[in-house]
Amino acid sequence: MKRFLLNMLLLLIAMLWLTPLNARQPRRQNYDICIYGGTSSGVIAAYTAARLGKSVLLIEPGKNLGGMSSGGLGLTDIGNKYAISGLALDFYRRIGLHYGKFEQWIFEPHVAENLFLDYIKRAKVEVLYENRLTAVSREGKLITGITLEGSTKTGPGNQVKAKMFIDCSYEGDLMAKAGVSYTVGREANDVYQETFNGVQLMKGHQFPDGIDPYKTPGDPSSGLVWGIQPGVLEKDGTGDKKVQAYNFRICLTNNKQNLVPITKPENYQPEKYELLLRQMEKRPWKSLQDGFIWSGMPNGKTDINNRNGFSTDMIGMNWAYPDADYHKRAEIWKAHVDYTKGLLYFVGNDPRVAEHIRLEIGQWGYPKDEYTDNGNWSHQLYIREARRMVGSLVMTQDHCQGRARVTDGVGMAAYTMDSHNCDRLVINGMVKNEGNVEEGGFGPYPISYRAIVPKANELSNLLVPVCLSASHIAYGSIRMEPVFMVLGQSAAVAAVQAIDGKKTVQEVDVAAVQARLKNDPLMDGSTPEILVDNNDTLTVEKKGDWTLQHQGGYGPDYYLSETGGQENSISYRPEVIKGGKYEIYTYYPKQKNAGASTNVTVYDGKRTKEIFIADEEVKVLGQTSGEWISLGQYTLAAGKGAYVQLSGKDKTGRVVADAVLFVPLDKR
Repeated sequence: MKRFLLNMLLLLIAMLWLTPLNARQPRRQNYDICIYGGTSSGVIAAYTAARLGKSVLLIEPGKNLGGMSSGGLGLTDIGNKYAISGLALDFYRRIGLHYGKFEQWIFEPHVAENLFLDYIKRAKVEVLYENRLTAVSREGKLITGITLEGSTKTGPGNQVKAKMFIDCSYEGDLMAKAGVSYTVGREANDVYQETFNGVQLMKGHQFPDGIDPYKTPGDPSSGLVWGIQPGVLEKDGTGDKKVQAYNFRICLTNNKQNLVPITKPENYQPEKYELLLRQMEKRPWKSLQDGFIWSGMPNGKTDINNRNGFSTDMIGMNWAYPDADYHKRAEIWKAHVDYTKGLLYFVGNDPRVAEHIRLEIGQWGYPKDEYTDNGNWSHQLYIREARRMVGSLVMTQDHCQGRARVTDGVGMAAYTMDSHNCDRLVINGMVKNEGNVEEGGFGPYPISYRAIVPKANELSNLLVPVCLSASHIAYGSIRMEPVFMVLGQSAAVAAVQAIDGKKTVQEVDVAAVQARLKNDPLMDGSTPEILVDNNDTLTVEKKGDWTLQHQGGYGPDYYLSETGGQENSISYRPEVIKGGKYEIYTYYPKQKNAGASTNVTVYDGKRTKEIFIADEEVKVLGQTSGEWISLGQYTLAAGKGAYVQLSGKDKTGRVVADAVLFVPLDKR
């Protein structure tokens, strides 16, 4: 009997403990920090604020956490791993731990979602699911509270008050309803003296010449084929309100034991894919890769993205989405679901598609173990861009390309200035897409704190790390999931400092925020890693003939020797603040030349160890061009006695040298 009563008591305690964390009603009315949007940024912001001792409410309008990071975008867009720090980097390290690696940037959706839930659990964050924002209350420049629709959609909504608010939604709904200045669409080039904003007719993800746009070829009176807009092409650089295309990053599997067949979806309309057939006629498919970016994920799964003129992007069908009400957004979202499921079915079943393509896609289906609460279909439409705040500083093309640089950086970006197509129209009697931009060639750059807070004369207790202040084309470089996580953490640190210092978000000491992020990146007081990179002249000693390479390394550059030999060496010397056991890694930029290699000498202060890295043995996963290579575990004393030397030693030929990382194994 006593055991029975004890078990019942434990069950009651568990119910009381778990229910508030997954509630549809807030546990209280007043919080230190309220975060709207359970995206990857929102989860990391909530975890950060809770770790720093604040009462936190995370509000997610849907039923799942993680946004695109748990919604199918498993092939992480990075640009350069150097830009990713703090808890965002911790996320990819934990992904790596799951797959038996140091860190990993490709993953299955459910692995990411479980990890986000683990962050919430470890920090004991209260999450309010299925509650959508309906109103914002203000007193002067302060948000005093918000009203939520709630899941029942009847009766009065939930009321939440907080000292600080962080908008981590992809849409910027809290920002907009609070009256903060924002924009939608593309600025004209002359607004911020840019060259890649506004209308852009380029060759990327484009139709081949000669595809007829009319239902009856050659007959304009028959009307346009589905998917073509009736507008005309404006001059390059012209501003408009058009939004780059959305899509679903599709997770399929070819594991027969884990496969749900692709069947005819509701609202199937094969006429929507007429342009695909015409594209296939001009440019026949050899494989599915000719129509999709078909990227492999662990355990036989995919992350499928848009490729070429007609694919998963639903071009021109999302322009109303950013400012639409919830009903209209639901219609647009459902149209994207119908289009995408219909596309997969069409390619696999329409007899006009080549048989070998139908047979190839027939090997794939929806994974049984993904999105189990949503019919094995992603819970997140890829909202690549919606509203963008107009703050006191707007990030622009000049910031991306290094012509303008800020000193109040609270995160970094490194991805190509990237925009998917915004429009599809008739140009010179042919179908053409417009709006695609892919312009890179620059290194990591800082994102200003001023870009994540409103203007001082508008609001004083709101931070916006996702729909931040950036031009359309600069946002295309910044808008990557790991960057959103970094900025979410930074926003939370700033919010905590604003509360503690009784300051507005504009008055926060940014240097103090930067110091906290650097000295306590995991927000738990643990010993930070030590990174020694090439540009640190106090800790890097170079001998011999080396040239700097500005593409493919960790950070802005790496060193290359074409001749090898012991006389060409670079030594990386850390300053160890806390002695203890460390695992040491060096970043190896993968080379295209056969026979490239690097000799490594590790000196831990007492003895040396020799390691040889052969280029052909380095396997790179994901979008970056290099990997961290473990050099083993060592006990290091405090001070500057240890070093790692990279050289050609006795070997001639191409040798590379890049950053060295010292990871403490005793975190405390």
